[in-house]
Amino acid sequence: MPGLVSDLPWNQTIGDPVPANTPHAVSVSLPTWKANVAYEEGEAWILEKMQCGYPRFFIAKPIERLAQAIVRQHGDQQSDKAMLFPTHSCAVRCKDFFHRQRPTADHSNLHILDFVPHPEKGPSAQSKRVLPRLTALVYPKELWPVAKSFWQHTGEGISSRQADFCQKAFDDGSMVETSTVSPSGTPRLSKGPRRYQKHVSVDHGIPPVATTNGHGNGNGTATAEVGAPDSVQFVEERFGRNLDVTFAAQARLAIRKRIAGSLSANEDLPLSLEKPSDTESVNERSRDVPGFSVDDVYLYPMGMNAIFHSHQALMHARGELPSVMFGFPYVDTLKVLEKFGPSTTFYGFGSAEELDDLERRLEAGEKYLALYCEFPGNPLLRTPDLKRIRSLADKHDFAVVVDETIGNFLNVHVLPYADVVVSSLTKVFSGDSNVMGGSLILNPQSRYYDTLKRVLESEYEDKQFAEDSIYMERNSRDFITRTHRINHNGEAVADILRSHPAIKQVNYPKYGPTKQYYDACKLPTGGYGGLLSATFHRMEDAEVFFDYLQTEKGPSLGTNFTLSSPFVILAHYNELEWAAKYGCEATLVRFSIGLEDNEVLREIFESALSAIPKGDRT
Repeated sequence: MPGLVSDLPWNQTIGDPVPANTPHAVSVSLPTWKANVAYEEGEAWILEKMQCGYPRFFIAKPIERLAQAIVRQHGDQQSDKAMLFPTHSCAVRCKDFFHRQRPTADHSNLHILDFVPHPEKGPSAQSKRVLPRLTALVYPKELWPVAKSFWQHTGEGISSRQADFCQKAFDDGSMVETSTVSPSGTPRLSKGPRRYQKHVSVDHGIPPVATTNGHGNGNGTATAEVGAPDSVQFVEERFGRNLDVTFAAQARLAIRKRIAGSLSANEDLPLSLEKPSDTESVNERSRDVPGFSVDDVYLYPMGMNAIFHSHQALMHARGELPSVMFGFPYVDTLKVLEKFGPSTTFYGFGSAEELDDLERRLEAGEKYLALYCEFPGNPLLRTPDLKRIRSLADKHDFAVVVDETIGNFLNVHVLPYADVVVSSLTKVFSGDSNVMGGSLILNPQSRYYDTLKRVLESEYEDKQFAEDSIYMERNSRDFITRTHRINHNGEAVADILRSHPAIKQVNYPKYGPTKQYYDACKLPTGGYGGLLSATFHRMEDAEVFFDYLQTEKGPSLGTNFTLSSPFVILAHYNELEWAAKYGCEATLVRFSIGLEDNEVLREIFESALSAIPKGDRT
């Protein structure tokens, strides 16, 4: 069961395989309807073959190996597990989550362990090399469901690249747990494994990762895994075996500038980051909000981590008020609001009638922290009425947080209507399906801007692993040209699907009932994106079509290659009736359209549609 990979040629023809087993893939091949159901049912024949998966749902093998190694040395293999985080504060939040979710459980066996470079075996304090650091939360195995929930909903865990690097350092003794080191920097003698040592804050004089404009914190690590040719070749040939923190800082700044619209993007690190070299004008892609700059762009290890921290920052700024989830969302956004806030009002249709209800509640005196929405939604591609939402927010004092992942900022301009904009960079911004990332943007015209700035100055941590930053910068250099091609292909596939009688409904911003709201924010050069979905009249037709469809199949979206999945089965298998109430039926198949030749895509989709048996569908 290979992982999905990068570098799919644009001139792909039918039968060309996507190269298998990409290191650090963010998806996995689930090629049949039966395989997707078996995955959800936890059947051994599928789970035992999986070497990777979507990282927040499937903990990567390198992370699991390192966690097990830490438990062997610092815990009890029979009764303990470990979750790995990039910083101590992430582990503290996970520990607090255990207390909230299982208040009556025995929490005496929850232990936070900080791992740092060995003062003698590691680089000197003056070194500019990226250094191995992480924090482990060791917990009883019976609390695994709670730990997995925190990992999935918040995106706080380490990446597989960071795990690979830290594994090497852990194995050779150049990364050690802090309690094994004395305050003077001399290793303590130990008669055996030191379990559950109390955290000791020790200043080892280790330089933090270089950052720009205050967006930084002292976490950093990088190198490449053994047996991973793409990772090894790229990093070692470009930057040498020991990655300098300066390169990672330059990559992060380039990414932030690209998101801000002030960097067009094909220049090569570590050359000047100022010179635009794409064919489009920088000004045409500006965020176009007075006072906005790259300083208002914050990077996170994952898109969900940006969403999670937007909610945390707003609660720090405004207090713990209820939130509103408007529109049927990606599953974990709603979970973050429900599990980490006091309460949530869910408007699953994202309709005018639901906005009417919200307005009545507001007029009656109800107070809200924020309204969260996606532009457009995933997987129904419905678009919220941002103009009306903004008007209600201004009148009744609540924040508006817009997830622009699906629309993407080359197609739509939502910042004027939002206080905060979040996005998953893992998707089309990267495209290569081999690195995770997220972003959070503040609107300087927001009434909450100054307060949120102060909160982030205090709370923000630059947690993205250095090598992940390098890959994200590299992958996103052709973001503009890829987006235009994906827009074109997406419309073509939508037209093919809309004409077939087996399909009950095609969900795509161009053709949906909320098109006017999308068009209100659509840029003159923008399109309708590459994500769409189709609901079939009959389950058997959906299964036949999916099994015959010759695209890659698995979770995630925004890949350079077309990627299909029975989304409702994967995301809502244990709540199918609930999802169906909002139009997310079990027969829904979601498509993330890629860069293939238009005629190739036409042949692929028409061939799969022709496999559906003809018959009465009433």
